[in-house]
Amino acid sequence: MPKTKFQNVVFTLMMSFLMVYAMICYNISMNIGGMTNQVFLIAFHEMIIMWPAAFILEFFLVDHLAHKLAFCMVTPQDRPIVITLAISIMIIAIMCPIMSFIATLLFKNAGKEFVAVWLQTTFLNFPVAFFWQLMYCGPFIRFLFRKLFPEK
Repeated sequence: MPKTKFQNVVFTLMMSFLMVYAMICYNISMNIGGMTNQVFLIAFHEMIIMWPAAFILEFFLVDHLAHKLAFCMVTPQDRPIVITLAISIMIIAIMCPIMSFIATLLFKNAGKEFVAVWLQTTFLNFPVAFFWQLMYCGPFIRFLFRKLFPEK
């Protein structure tokens, strides 16, 4: 969708913000035993670290790798929705373990159980990240992006 480097920066900032915020809210609610209104505010404390981390990873590393992996399964001649889904799935598959690793390192106090806690965090985060991205976040951000940058 983004056609220029500037548009790619804007798109990645928007997408990473909404994905990270939702995933932080989910993880905090899991840690405290349920969702409360307070979680929406508490999440902003972790956003200071996690949003820039997600943006940098996505923009400089994951996006390129995800495209490369996606085009092992699809071709440029496939329907645009198929290409979009393939790229999104590859981004989720790469970002979820990495972001879960960072969150485990910074917020979980896992100690000697680090690998086990990281794997558990990844497995708990993956289905939520998958469905949130494909069903809500991705379509919503693409809709907003098209409003911000209408094609001529």
